[in-house]
Amino acid sequence: MTTVEPPRSLVDLHGRSPWSILPPLCLGFFMIMLDTTIVNVAVPTLMKDLDADVTAVGWVNSAYLLTFAVLLLVTGRMGDKFGPRPVFITGLVVFTLASLWCGLSGSVEMLIVARAVQGVGGALMTPQTMSMITRVFPPQKRGAAMGIWGAVAGVATITGPVLGGILVPVGWEWIFYVNIPVGVVALFFALRNLPALPTANRSFDGLGVALSIVGMFLFVFGLQEGSTYDWGTIRGPITVWGVIAAGLLILVAFVLWQRHRGDDALMPLRLFHSRNFSLSNVAGAAVTFAMTGIFFPFTIFLQVALGMTPLHSALVGLGGSLLSGVVAPFAGRLSDRVPGKWIVALGFAILTGVVWVLSVLATPDVEVWKLVVTMCFFGIGTGCLFSPLANLATSGLDHRNAGAGAGAFNTNRQIGGVIGSAAIVAILTSRLGIEIPKAAQAAAGQLPEQARQPFLDAFAHVDQSALAGGAGGAFPTPEGVPADVAAQIQQAALDAVHSGLSTAVSQTLLLTVAILAVGLVSALAMKGVRPHPHGAPAPEQAAAAVGH
Repeated sequence: MTTVEPPRSLVDLHGRSPWSILPPLCLGFFMIMLDTTIVNVAVPTLMKDLDADVTAVGWVNSAYLLTFAVLLLVTGRMGDKFGPRPVFITGLVVFTLASLWCGLSGSVEMLIVARAVQGVGGALMTPQTMSMITRVFPPQKRGAAMGIWGAVAGVATITGPVLGGILVPVGWEWIFYVNIPVGVVALFFALRNLPALPTANRSFDGLGVALSIVGMFLFVFGLQEGSTYDWGTIRGPITVWGVIAAGLLILVAFVLWQRHRGDDALMPLRLFHSRNFSLSNVAGAAVTFAMTGIFFPFTIFLQVALGMTPLHSALVGLGGSLLSGVVAPFAGRLSDRVPGKWIVALGFAILTGVVWVLSVLATPDVEVWKLVVTMCFFGIGTGCLFSPLANLATSGLDHRNAGAGAGAFNTNRQIGGVIGSAAIVAILTSRLGIEIPKAAQAAAGQLPEQARQPFLDAFAHVDQSALAGGAGGAFPTPEGVPADVAAQIQQAALDAVHSGLSTAVSQTLLLTVAILAVGLVSALAMKGVRPHPHGAPAPEQAAAAVGH
């Protein structure tokens, strides 16, 4: 039996406007999206303070993204079964307390565990934000509401590095403590304003939960840790590629099981009968991949190759952050008037060009103003994406599948971030191991002959501590050399690290360009359906829209 939802205009908000639900939803979502990027600006600091390498610090991001992604299908269905309000509030409490735990962590291992719990809180909240907006707002106002939601997503994502740059000099802990007052305010508004919505009384797909979690974990673990084990043996007969293959096989079994379950599935496959829903999922994964694919290597480049402080590196993206917040509400309202696919396609086209330009500009002698201007266009591109894309994905979902649809969209969007985090760390570390020694070969030619071989020996295996504090301490001067030669060696070491790092970052960014191009093609392939100008469609029409 399924509880029938009243017409959206009759959802009981106790006399309040539908807009009253946005403050707690947007505050909660702001924290979630902020924490997908705020850690990036603290990477060199975390490496130094917690004595960790690039891969370990990469797990600080990936642990959050991993638990976030693998649980979204489950939490989307939980919202359908128990109601979005209690699930959102539970997630908000978990996220806020986990933020406190992150700040109190004294080791990188403890920080990774706390971040994983933080991801659980984010997963509980995220599908409920989209589900409640879809169910409470009538179609003619939904684009504007999604515009505000999208502005929060875009601003939080691109503001993460800026706010991180301000807080890291105070102490890296504060990039997590900042969530606590926001969480408390969001909890107040959630208890006060969020309505209790009708629920769908369905059986819980326990096997689907297990298959999705285990499959995603094995797949992402293999990608993330592949470079740690040189893409070979992990232990005994267990190999990196074996783990990845096992994850993929379990995910195939998950899809087959979902097909068997039909409408009671954790992720009803009929959702994907809609071309726009399917392509929105591809595009959502591409844009989240891009966020990771840009900020992680770009922040290291700014702080190491260009020698910027965390604050100065964060200010490079400030203009883009502001523009994203300005553009997103307009993009959301515009998607109520014109087919959203064109707004999304414009956003992808801008981002593809921006990241390509960044890959060209990533050199040790680049003029910073060029990076600032380029990142302004990045903000315009992100502002065009979030709200129209979410609107395209959720339009046509009836209330019984609102949570499942939002969960599926957010899951696939976050899978893009998880894969992006793993792929970018793997490619960047691989290219560093090649490009820095290659740059050292060129720099050695400037040294006296007796100093060349010891210099090259020091670069035979790249010491990742060079990324934490510059090359000076990472490549010590051989004993017994004159002071002037020692200075030459130190300068050559800096030149080699900066040049090799810049090349590695440039090459890594090209992968993001390719993924964004996939997002652009997906947007152009969508149906150009005009927004519904009047009231809500009948439930049977909404259900039909999902099925065709």
